Amino acid sequence: MTQEKTRKENKMGTMPVNRLLVSMSLPMMISMLVQALYNIVDSVFVSYINENALTAVSLAFPIQSLLIAFGVGTGVGVNALLSRSLGEKDYETANRAAVNGLFLAAVTYAVFLVVGLFIARPFYLSQTRDEQIVEYGVQYLSIVCIFSIGMLLQMMLEKLLQSTGKTMFTMITQSVGALINIVFDPILIFGLFGFPKMGVAGAAAATIFGQCVGGGLALFFNLKYNHEISLRFKGFKPDLRVIGRIYAVGLPSIVMQAIGSVMTYGMNRILIGFTSTATAVFGIYFKVQSFVFMPVFGLNNGMVPIIAYNYGAGRRDRVIRTVELSVVYALAIMAAGLAVFQLAPQFLLGLFNASEHMLAIGIPALRIISLGFLFAAFGVVSSSFFQALGNGVYSMFVSLTRQLIVLLPAAWILSLTGRVEMVWWAFPIAEVVSFTLSVIFTLSINRKVVRHIGEESA
Repeated sequence: MTQEKTRKENKMGTMPVNRLLVSMSLPMMISMLVQALYNIVDSVFVSYINENALTAVSLAFPIQSLLIAFGVGTGVGVNALLSRSLGEKDYETANRAAVNGLFLAAVTYAVFLVVGLFIARPFYLSQTRDEQIVEYGVQYLSIVCIFSIGMLLQMMLEKLLQSTGKTMFTMITQSVGALINIVFDPILIFGLFGFPKMGVAGAAAATIFGQCVGGGLALFFNLKYNHEISLRFKGFKPDLRVIGRIYAVGLPSIVMQAIGSVMTYGMNRILIGFTSTATAVFGIYFKVQSFVFMPVFGLNNGMVPIIAYNYGAGRRDRVIRTVELSVVYALAIMAAGLAVFQLAPQFLLGLFNASEHMLAIGIPALRIISLGFLFAAFGVVSSSFFQALGNGVYSMFVSLTRQLIVLLPAAWILSLTGRVEMVWWAFPIAEVVSFTLSVIFTLSINRKVVRHIGEESA
């Protein structure tokens, strides 16, 4: 089959929407669940070193979140531009989006290499003076940043596969990388089978090993099977016009997730004022909530290229149907997560070798925070909907309002009560506010953009 024929038969414009969304999203949801599993396994094994080790890994989250923000955000921009270009049959722009996306991944790595070499220790000292927590943290964070090239390339190469509907391959790359990490976590942390006992550093080493293997697989799948784009670097020069279009969508996504990094740093500062155990509980929450949110993110990863493609192709009916189904599925996932957090918080905390003190803080924390899950379902889907239509500013504003304008100030004000359990109420409060804004922006973008899709070609 020729490359041109393959392009003309792209399933995103022809397959029934529900089947397409499921076929695109299910592999991503499975791979995201595996991703969530290995994030949890990291902390589970680290918790058996001691609670300070778990706290150190939790305190690393803002920098890790920032690293992911740049990788995922740039990938979102590439995904949207590439999918839309394919829908418009503009294959040259699609190819330029792909190669410039990989170039941007390399630039991002250079920045975080510097962070790993010079910023890790000052970052930890800004949060705690506990020497053991600082030493554990510097070991962990330095390795994660210095060897982050594997993760950044893996994320970008997976976005290229998602953009052309080949999500099955991304399920393979993420699952293989995650399984490698899960297997090598206890081996490198505790020094099994003749390997050196590396402690917290072993958790970081297992993570980057899995990411590098996943990145290598993603590169192979792109070169071997992704015939709708061509990764040609001969005579490559950065294309500022294409990079601008990538970041028109990707920059708001980066800012959104970077805001999450600032939020996490701020929450850690507030919570450690009560006890380091509260900070560890907050870190555990982020690990276990990924089992709920990651499948929704996987759903979104399948949704975005479908919307972007059909937006470019002028198919309004398919855009609307995709969004409607995505909201229904997201609500179902979040409802299941809410039930687990309400009914089994002690079990979730017990996975992390929780002490009685940690259980006393953690059980009400998980129950209170999870009250915002159903509101978050609509917010998460609508955010990706805005990005797919090239309006990432709405997504950025909702995230800014939720995590900086509402969440942190609310958490700080509630912390003045002197009761740590009051701080957790800031989360559902912020979700209700962001839900309200998401509804308003969805109505606006429907009126300004969605209603007019396909009018030019009609």
